[in-house]
Amino acid sequence: MTRIYTLVNQKGGVGKTTTTINLGAYLAQLGQRVLVVDLDPQANATSCLGVDKANVQSGTYEALLGDTKIAASILLNERLKLSLLPSSPSLAGAEVELVDELARESRLRKAILQIKDRYDYILIDCPPSLGLLTVNGLMAAMDGVIVPVQCEYLALEGLGQLTQTIERVRSLLFPELVVRGVVLTMFDSRTNLANDVVAEVNSHFPEQVFKSVIPRNIRLAEAPSYGLPISAYAPSSVGAQAYEALAKELLKSDGVKV
Repeated sequence: MTRIYTLVNQKGGVGKTTTTINLGAYLAQLGQRVLVVDLDPQANATSCLGVDKANVQSGTYEALLGDTKIAASILLNERLKLSLLPSSPSLAGAEVELVDELARESRLRKAILQIKDRYDYILIDCPPSLGLLTVNGLMAAMDGVIVPVQCEYLALEGLGQLTQTIERVRSLLFPELVVRGVVLTMFDSRTNLANDVVAEVNSHFPEQVFKSVIPRNIRLAEAPSYGLPISAYAPSSVGAQAYEALAKELLKSDGVKV
């Protein structure tokens, strides 16, 4: 059974891409067939997995425009046993090019359906915005949305706007869209504010917040510059332990034996 989750938050810098690649890497390490889809024109997930975005020949852009079969654009990292549909700066033009296209909101969903049976998990990394690319990501989230939330006050303000967007997509385009879970990121136990944010998020999303909390960790910040997930860069760090725990928690709640 394939599970497709879209990671989304219109606020930048909340650990969305970090969560996508590290959750994906640990799911793969735990024996799952995993595809990471980079839906962000900044192509940070692509770079974080060691692929030069300037040299991407085909990827998400071509899949959305229908120029290339999605399978031909997928790259496999043999070391990590992790697959990637890469992004490139050309993806920035897709929102304009798709405006007049039929079913423009479901282009990614249609492309993913071609290959979904090859994977156990497909994780989609959205841009930090609520435009057409993100709507495509939401439409492809057949098993729900995972929302990374930074443990800082301003993160709560954006949460309401994101909830409204999800509700609009649900009411107008995709009634089955659900919030699969909320991941608390960049947690600093030394501050009262971080604990207040945890309590507030839990009150907004009762029973939907993952128990595994991602701490602030210098190793997590360093890993992308080496083109590696934390599982390969610093597997003994507290950040690595947190993402491994998150992957195991997700598998358990999905009914997958670890």
